[in-house]
Amino acid sequence: MITGFVRFGRLLPLAVAGGLFVLTAGTPVPASARGPEGIADTAEKVIDAVVNISTSQTLKNRDRDEDAAPKKNGREKGDPRLPPDSPFNELFDEFFKNRRGDKSPQQHKVNSLGSGFIIDTDGFVVTNNHVIADADEINVILNDGSKIKAELIGRDKKSDLAVLKFQPPEKKLTAVKFGDSDKLRLGEWVVAIGNPFSLGGTVTAGIVSARNRDINSGPYDNYIQTDAAINRGNSGGPLFNLEGEVVGVNTAIISPSGGSIGIGFAVPSNTVVGIVNQLRQYKEVRRGWLGVRIQQVTDEIADSLGIKPPRGALVAGVDDKGPAKPAGIEAGDVIISFDGKAIREMKDLPRAVADAPVGKNVDVVFIRKGKEETRKVTLGRLDDGEKLAEASLKVPEPEVEKTVTQKALGLDLASLGKDLRTRYKIKDKVKGVVIVGVDRNSDAAERRLSAGDVIVEVAQEAVNSPADVKTRIDKLKKDGKKSVLLQVSNGEGELRFVALSVD
Repeated sequence: MITGFVRFGRLLPLAVAGGLFVLTAGTPVPASARGPEGIADTAEKVIDAVVNISTSQTLKNRDRDEDAAPKKNGREKGDPRLPPDSPFNELFDEFFKNRRGDKSPQQHKVNSLGSGFIIDTDGFVVTNNHVIADADEINVILNDGSKIKAELIGRDKKSDLAVLKFQPPEKKLTAVKFGDSDKLRLGEWVVAIGNPFSLGGTVTAGIVSARNRDINSGPYDNYIQTDAAINRGNSGGPLFNLEGEVVGVNTAIISPSGGSIGIGFAVPSNTVVGIVNQLRQYKEVRRGWLGVRIQQVTDEIADSLGIKPPRGALVAGVDDKGPAKPAGIEAGDVIISFDGKAIREMKDLPRAVADAPVGKNVDVVFIRKGKEETRKVTLGRLDDGEKLAEASLKVPEPEVEKTVTQKALGLDLASLGKDLRTRYKIKDKVKGVVIVGVDRNSDAAERRLSAGDVIVEVAQEAVNSPADVKTRIDKLKKDGKKSVLLQVSNGEGELRFVALSVD
């Protein structure tokens, strides 16, 4: 279970058993096994910059009569069911009568605690968005116990980051600097400081277990994984290198129990810096926009396009109003570099585009029909996110009327005429060969092709009839190809690419 460190309102009870604390005689544990000596120096230097974040939210209890369930024998659903002759009926009737008679709305406060860190002695603090989400009041608690009210400057839900501001006390604050997360090495020691289980400032240490982790929490996942003990309440706390620089913001854990099992995740500092700067300047994040729909370059797609090794992001469609359109980027192009950054897989492109400034002219390198090309693109501003091509655009398969068809690749294909357009609700702008049937045991069925899908291109060449499809496939077989790349549209004109075996 992946857990974002969310609300935690009280301390866990501590149990002390007879065998909990055990001292054993034997060979002393070498200092190297406990970690480098610099951990204590690092913690001492930065701990005053780490703060606890206290939030409160006022909730109203819903009036029971707003959506009360039907009554039976004068009682609401959920009331105890007693036999008609029970001596307790009179008691319970009076209880529920009195309870329903109180119509005044009830309110109660929900408190939660998280972590954060000071990045500017003027009182700017970085934390997680989910730590302060929906809060009516936010307070910053300094390491010396001082509690100061804070205001929200800006938040970004996609990266789960937020910036707060509080009025500094008379004494000078300690602020920390960001380090370069790209320089982190696997096995490098890091230190986490936060407020686990509401215990207050706590220091833990571990190593960098992995980088560039995608945990499917959002479109820009690029987490640092660490085995430093991170628990509920550590949310928003800093992850330091041994130089005392912030290299990550602790955000999530994988845990079946809710406690640390040595798998924690932090947003890399190189991602955090750009977002924090924009939140401070604009109170929002302004991400770059390329205007393409993309999908993963699978082994089959790479083979059909002759791309070795498989890499890049396959352009499935281009927004007519997006920056990519006037630059000449087309569906079927495989983007392998953006603004000088290698695009090794699909998820790399949205991150690279989002990190680029709005209005910047960038070089986009792509492969088109086996050749590399470069285009200059002036980025727009992202509103809804770079769209990923749907893996499944399946529509219900209606009864197939008598239609002249031709079989290929486990598909029943027909020319796209007026009757078939009406039957499958295919817009006039969609051109190609319509699928009217799919063999359930075919590769096409596994790739979720269905009746009503339209084959627009075969091996990056337009097709207008079932015979065109058959001819292209026969040629590919003759040339020794193992798979064929189809460009497929749904009735609305949304494109995607599907690679099918030609065997």
